[in-house]
Amino acid sequence: MSNNIVGHIVRFLVLILLQVLVLNHINFLGHINPYLYILFIILYPTANNRATFLLLSFLLGITIDMFSDSGGVHAAAAVTIAFIRPVVLKFSFGSVYEHQTMRFGNVEFGSMFTYITILTIVHHFILFSLEVFNVLEIILILKKTLFSSIFTILLCIITNIIFSRRH
Repeated sequence: MSNNIVGHIVRFLVLILLQVLVLNHINFLGHINPYLYILFIILYPTANNRATFLLLSFLLGITIDMFSDSGGVHAAAAVTIAFIRPVVLKFSFGSVYEHQTMRFGNVEFGSMFTYITILTIVHHFILFSLEVFNVLEIILILKKTLFSSIFTILLCIITNIIFSRRH
């Protein structure tokens, strides 16, 4: 196996363990739950096979669901952001993404922030909409989405800065 594949497997497993052993137990003020596991979907290489990526996103989400006893809401949210990711990449990075010259370690901060923010908010809105599953509770859904998204975005950016390999 190449070093690149091993790195993705390690990231996959570490993010799952961190999520289920540490982050799932944070429930700050009743609305703030960080979901750092989406960083795997955010940072997955753009040139790899799309079907494999969607399958890995589903496996990531369903694994979190199994440990969280959440009935598939994480899997649905993870697959959704994996599916819309090419559109968000094109919106956030423009021609750099279109020409397949993009590497996440070499992009400007503003584009990366936009990309992470869009995927995080979409993920959290779907997650909490399915979790609450009541249109009458839209204020609760939006509140949980907003506060959890802010915390998750901060964690994703800090983690990305700490572990990025800039040459």
